[in-house]
Amino acid sequence: MTTMIERATPMDALSAPPTFESLLRTVEEMNTPDGFKAELIRGKIVVSPWSKLRYVRPMRALRRQLEANAPDGHIVETSPFLFQFPAANRAYGPDLFVADESAFDADGRHADGAALSLVGEFTSVSTKDADWHEKLDVYGLLVPVYLVVDMQESEITCFSGPSPHGYRSRKTVSFGEALHVPEPFDCSLDTSF
Repeated sequence: MTTMIERATPMDALSAPPTFESLLRTVEEMNTPDGFKAELIRGKIVVSPWSKLRYVRPMRALRRQLEANAPDGHIVETSPFLFQFPAANRAYGPDLFVADESAFDADGRHADGAALSLVGEFTSVSTKDADWHEKLDVYGLLVPVYLVVDMQESEITCFSGPSPHGYRSRKTVSFGEALHVPEPFDCSLDTSF
């Protein structure tokens, strides 16, 4: 286990706040412990644990259903990849995503957020606020479908119709109820995990 000690840095030692690009480079160079991921949230590097074991079953169930209905040329993954949103100075590692597979042809470590057709975030006590607010605001400008799987409330919410003002549509169901996911998927998800 690594212990980190935070030390104050005198203000005169900082010439300017870090840029989005420099923060991305720092995240790329980080050696996060096994089971943890680093994201850029609210202009800060945030390290959080990957999901708990009990999240595997709902993640796999959604992944299988989405694979059968994903747009041509899109892949469904739960792998730890970072998607960048430069206009918002953010970069997220979604729990589950559907993205154009051409986004993974590059050598870099950060995929373009514009490649995403769907993002699924599974809430935890430590990430719930970011999933419901911070990420909702950023995804709502660009990503066609955003699923918030609220593991504490046993509900799943589908946001769709991104716009300059955020998502235009929202539908919430309790686990066990069918959830319609609109274009580009146009399918019904079985949420009885």
